Order: sequence, then structure tokens, then C-alpha cells
Amino acid sequence: MGKIFNMFLYIFISSFALSYAQSCNNYTFSTNQIYATCVSLPVLNSHLHWNYHSNGTVDVAFRHTGSTASQWVAWALNVNGSGMISAQAIVAVTSPSGAVRVYTSDVNTYGTGLEESSLSFDVPRMTAERVNGDLMVYASLVLPNGRTRFNHVWQVGPVNNGVLSMHSMSPDNRNSVSEVDFISGQTTAGGRSGGVSRQRRRNAHGVLNVVSWGILMPMGAMSARYLKAFNVANPAWFYIHAATQTSAYIVGVGGWATGLKLGSESTGIKHNAHRNIGIILFALGTLQVFALLLRPKPDHKYRFYWNIYHRSIGYCVIILSIVNVYRGLDILDPEKKWKNAYTGIIMSLGVITLLCEALKWFIVVKRKNEEKRTHEGTNGSIGHNGYGQSV
Repeated sequence: MGKIFNMFLYIFISSFALSYAQSCNNYTFSTNQIYATCVSLPVLNSHLHWNYHSNGTVDVAFRHTGSTASQWVAWALNVNGSGMISAQAIVAVTSPSGAVRVYTSDVNTYGTGLEESSLSFDVPRMTAERVNGDLMVYASLVLPNGRTRFNHVWQVGPVNNGVLSMHSMSPDNRNSVSEVDFISGQTTAGGRSGGVSRQRRRNAHGVLNVVSWGILMPMGAMSARYLKAFNVANPAWFYIHAATQTSAYIVGVGGWATGLKLGSESTGIKHNAHRNIGIILFALGTLQVFALLLRPKPDHKYRFYWNIYHRSIGYCVIILSIVNVYRGLDILDPEKKWKNAYTGIIMSLGVITLLCEALKWFIVVKRKNEEKRTHEGTNGSIGHNGYGQSV
């Protein structure tokens, strides 16, 4: 039985390896050029072929499969960093006539239009072509400073009326960065630092804000509204409410700070509504903290107005928090299960709120009826003497 299993495992692995090789190493170029090394890149249906020469030059062929004439394609080395900024790109664009234009572009901002410019190293030769829906970019590079190991990035975006537009912000487009060694042929997903660390900061920003503004804030408001309906919970409800909201604010400040950091690193990427709501939330949250410190005593003449202010700001914060969490999830674009999980949490809190609201009003009405009966009984005792006659 074990031999049969091993045989099937061997066949499966061999078939997988063969299909992989056919998609990369065994690909036949129209020029019949043969490349010694090839890697299938992890995202965007792309492959990189190359021949390294001992004089410090490399001939590369970047191949993007399933390309359309309304797309631009770019492949780049990042000599001094990682990711998009400082990338030295070779860009290919298909003209309306079907000819493919190829040129170089030094990418120095997220708001780039991939304008033509010279690179920090020489590119003696570059051409491009379209073959059966695949777009190929060929280039000879003089590698700078005798190095052979670099971060490289690749990207695909739309062309509208001849103008190169910004690429999608899907996970595949954000993760199209890795490290390549032209001698060993090894590649490392995510590059040396930038791609992975930036994605981690994005994830941390999302988690911190979902937990703080999106979950703890509503729970803190619920504790104040419903726990104090029970006499036994007084004054514990206040300390629970204050502790929950303070924790949410502290964690939320961390999420807000990571958002500012991400924004400063993404000069050309604007999420204005998400950013502006975040700033408003931080301002209102800070006001609530100071409001707690300036809270009048229960019998103070201004306590009524303070209650209106505190509750109004609090409900605004909760509504804006939930709205901004969903905006952030749309930007981060994680697996669908995470958005569904947050939706499930909000729906659960909503159901609990409805049940607690019903229970609270039941207790309030019952308590008022008991107080009314007690008050009527007291008045009856005062209005009659011990023989049942009015005095």
C-alpha cells in the first residue's frame, strides 16, 4: 500500500514540475532566444527569463501573460531600496496600431505617470512585442556596482485614451515585489524589506482600528446604557464604561498613528474620505476623554447639558467608526472572510443591543410602576386614621 501511495505521489510531483517547467523554462520565444534561467513570479501572471554574463551584464525577458492592448506593463529593478519608489522601470505600452512602444522611467513618486526618463544604469538594448496575448519586454542591462542581487518590481495597469492610469490596489498588485539574484537564480517573495514590512503596517493599522474604534467603542457605550439599569451594577457600570472607552482610545491612537505613517509613505495614493473620517474620530475621541475629566457632579445644574453633549458625541463616534472600518476594509482588501467576520460581530452587537434595550425598558417601566404603587400607598396611609376614617 505504501509503495502505491509513493508511486502516485511521485506521479503528482512530476506532473506539477512538468507543468511548471512548460509555463516557464520550456517557453519558446518568437526570436528563438534561449534563456538559462527563468522564474514564474508569484502574482500578476508574469515570468522573468534571463542570461547573466561575466562582464556584469544581463539579458532579461519579462513576460506577462493574458495582456490586453489597453494595458501598460512595467518591470523594474530597485537599486537602492525596495518597492515602487526609486524603481528603475522598463515600460511597455501598446499603441492603437498594435505596435508596442518600450521606454525607461525613473519612478520617484507614487503619483507617477511613468513619464519617460533615463535610468541610473545603462540599458544598451530594449524591445517589446505582443505574441498570442502575451506581452514580452526584452532588455540588456549593465548591472550597477558589480552587484547581482536586487529588489525588483513588476506591475500592470490600464491605458485610457493613450494615458497611463494608476494600477489597481488589489493584493496582487500590492505584492508584486521580490528579490532576485541573477547569478544563483534565487528569488525571495516580498523583497528584502519594503513590501513585507509595509503590508504588515497596513495589517496592523487595520487590526488596531477594528478592535478599538470598531468593536471596543460600541461595547463601552452599551455598558453605560444598559448596566446602569441594574441597581446592583451601580457604580461598577461607570468604571467598566470608562475603562473600556479609555482602552479603545489608547489602542485607537496607535491605529491612527500607523495610518499617518502609511499616508506619509504613500504620497500619490489618496484615500481622502477614510483619512478625513479618521481625523474627525481622533478629534472627537480626544474631546470625550477631556469631557470625562470635566464631568459635573450628578446634582450640578450643567449636568443635564453635559449628558446631552457626551451622548451625542459618543453616538457620532460609534457611527463614524463603523463606517470608517468598512472603508478601511475596502482599501486593505483582505480575504472576504475578514469583512464577513466583522459584519458578524456588528450584527451580534446589534442583536444584543435590541435585547438589552427591551430588557432595560421592561425594568424601567416595572420600577416606575412599583414606585407609583408605593407612592399611592404612602399617600393613603397619611390620608386615613387608624379606624379607616378620613382625618
